[in-house]
Amino acid sequence: MVINDKSGAGCEVTELKQIVVEADGSMHEQDDVIVCEHFVDIIVNERRAASLVCTPSNLRYLVLGRLLTEGIIRGADDVESVYICESGHTARVYLKQEITFKEAEPREATCCTGNRMLLERVYADYLFPLKKTDIRPDYVFNLAKEFSSGSRLHGRTKGTHSCYLGKDGKCIFSCEDIGRHNAMDKCIGYMLEKGIESEACMLFTTGRVPTDMVRKAVAARVGALVSKAVPTDAAVVMASDYNLNLICKAWPDSFAVANVSK
Repeated sequence: MVINDKSGAGCEVTELKQIVVEADGSMHEQDDVIVCEHFVDIIVNERRAASLVCTPSNLRYLVLGRLLTEGIIRGADDVESVYICESGHTARVYLKQEITFKEAEPREATCCTGNRMLLERVYADYLFPLKKTDIRPDYVFNLAKEFSSGSRLHGRTKGTHSCYLGKDGKCIFSCEDIGRHNAMDKCIGYMLEKGIESEACMLFTTGRVPTDMVRKAVAARVGALVSKAVPTDAAVVMASDYNLNLICKAWPDSFAVANVSK
């Protein structure tokens, strides 16, 4: 797989002046920074497959992760090359084999950005049950402690989600994005490009966990999905069906294992 990413880091924040109104009616001007929205189209074999709204960092990982979690690719071996232009607004992906696309069915996902999949691959379901694994509590606590130290961009803007990729109890990669789905895809894309064994990894997300987040973790074949927030009922059922370890309310001093009520 050849990757040619000319996009660079991109502009992550914008400065602005805002008027702060206090409860007593007083007002004052204040300088602040807000997170930037970036737009990128993913072109697969010369067809526009997705249009994403994201932050402009780690675009190569976002592209690979999104293609994997949407079932367009099944692994790095499917990809011939990835080219991202200097503006970062177009990512061209060429697969080693031609695949059959169909128009993607409109979905109102729980994503907090305007991400849209325009095409999807024509074949049977790409999600399969995971091998049952046990999770060491100290690995979860290590990631929770890593998260508690704060994230760079969120610290400046309070406007991003974070995702951490853990292996053997250590955080090996972390990223931020305006959308929690994007942040998870970036970690998955990193894992894919680096050839890291997925079943030995866990993903830690700062966002809530509905079924579309569980679907991403299952597609990535990771051993566990950990969140500081809470799941939905359908997400818990889906995680159980696919043998995904789903851990929520994860903080440095406690966490909860989400199980289906018997």
